[in-house]
Amino acid sequence: MIAAASIPGDPNVYYAGAASGGIFKSTDAGVHWDPIFDGQPVSSIGSLAIAPTDPNVVWAGTGETFIRSHISVGQGIYKSTDAGKTWSLMGLEKTGRIGRVLIDPRNPEIVLACALGHAYGPQPERGVYRTTDGGKTWEQTLAVDQNTGCSDLAMDPNNPRIVYAGLWQFELKTWNRTSGGPGSGIFKSTDGGVTWKRLTGRGLPSSPVGKIGLAIARRTSRVYALIETGDGVPWQGEPTQKGQLWKSDNAGDSWELMSIDRQFARPLRLLHALPRVAR
Repeated sequence: MIAAASIPGDPNVYYAGAASGGIFKSTDAGVHWDPIFDGQPVSSIGSLAIAPTDPNVVWAGTGETFIRSHISVGQGIYKSTDAGKTWSLMGLEKTGRIGRVLIDPRNPEIVLACALGHAYGPQPERGVYRTTDGGKTWEQTLAVDQNTGCSDLAMDPNNPRIVYAGLWQFELKTWNRTSGGPGSGIFKSTDGGVTWKRLTGRGLPSSPVGKIGLAIARRTSRVYALIETGDGVPWQGEPTQKGQLWKSDNAGDSWELMSIDRQFARPLRLLHALPRVAR
């Protein structure tokens, strides 16, 4: 399973998405699971989200984002308004892989989608997309270049106008992968994902970096960033920095390196599929 979602306050209902096996739902706290996505033309699930204001509204971003030698490409983003009984394709078919979906807790019509892209070469459909009409139309609000896609999104639980995005420059070949470059970085929005500003310096590692995973503490302004670095090994003839985990206690204004231990990232790789920067 690559994605999971649950309803706060309801310990019985869970959704789970498989890398190449569709979506399953449990209504008895995980004792039994039923397939609920088999009728759709795509089976690879990269992300799941339930609207905080309406548990019947479930979003599924397709495409596997766990990068390995063979991975499944998706076919857009899907939406259910009846708790997974039926699904509708809501666009973004060319994005390839959608690794995170965020729903505004104040308005379920506002949704952000983190599109990594098919990643087999340059393409324009990479970055962050936003809809304000429940998926009828989408706007690409954050795009760096055709070699860089979105690896993660995090919304401040105390202020949904504050959103962070991890962008990842990445290209996948059948014989190799190239991870990292000037396109990768952390971006911040203070208007719910409409506009973005790249965060640089102030304790963050300098370019090149690779994949980025993000998380925000529930009751504070603390932000965590799991950042792929070169661990000091030269990359394309240039030195790289060391580090795995960074922390900000002031909403991204400044950052502190918390760990350089590569072992620290191992359990998180199961969640973020974080490889090392290609040499």
